[in-house]
Amino acid sequence: MRRFRYLVFLLLYTLLAAGQAVPYGHNPAAGHYQAVRGVRLYYEEYGAGPPLLLIHGNGGSIQDFKQNIPYFAKHYRVLAVDSRAHGQSVDPGDSLSFEMMADDFAALLTSLRLDSAYVLGWSDGGINAVVLALRHPKKVKRLAATGANFSPDSTALTPALWRQQQRGYQENKGKTLTDLKLKNDWKVFTLDVFQPNMPLPRLRQVAAPAFIIAGDRDVITLEHTVAIYRHLRRAWLWIVPDSGHATLQEHADEFNRKVDAFFRAKRISNAPH
Repeated sequence: MRRFRYLVFLLLYTLLAAGQAVPYGHNPAAGHYQAVRGVRLYYEEYGAGPPLLLIHGNGGSIQDFKQNIPYFAKHYRVLAVDSRAHGQSVDPGDSLSFEMMADDFAALLTSLRLDSAYVLGWSDGGINAVVLALRHPKKVKRLAATGANFSPDSTALTPALWRQQQRGYQENKGKTLTDLKLKNDWKVFTLDVFQPNMPLPRLRQVAAPAFIIAGDRDVITLEHTVAIYRHLRRAWLWIVPDSGHATLQEHADEFNRKVDAFFRAKRISNAPH
């Protein structure tokens, strides 16, 4: 297995050296399927070192991390996953929740014989990182979450996005969907209409150190970002200047360095709140 990971990393390096874009999310050289909990999870593996799980946002896929994987693959065994009902992961079910997805990620790590991993999540992936740490605390060494919220009400999103989301739900909620792709897309869309539902006091149960991140122009309100930070026992906060929701893309170099430094710090002490 170690030799295989080395060969994958060598192929990645060769592609980069030749100026060819690595097809993240559709890379046969790095892609695998793993059956867990009734779904076929698709993931891609890059690099070697301590395991690092990457979790994308709502409607996204592995390719959202194309500006981050090359950096982290130099130091970590990167496991970039298409979440249940996203990308190339096959999900035949009718329901979707953050709890289901967090359990999927824990099962994936177990199937790969990994006791724990560092976790980096964006948007819904950030929520997943926190929920994973709540439900499976031994699986998370440290987590970084950017653009996460704790509830689905109007305080979570900027007003324009909130109105757009609610309008989309009201206009389509009564439709009978028979096409499998449309049913899946509706399931993914409504996830954020009704979830997450994380009572803030529960966040005190998260044992893993956490790096909570958001852009200063994020679609997630500062109120939610700061509340998550303040209710975690061991948390650090970074509001990225001149950034929207895509902090890890808009400021990829700085983002990668800061998250890496957080993961690699030899000693983590309790941060003042």
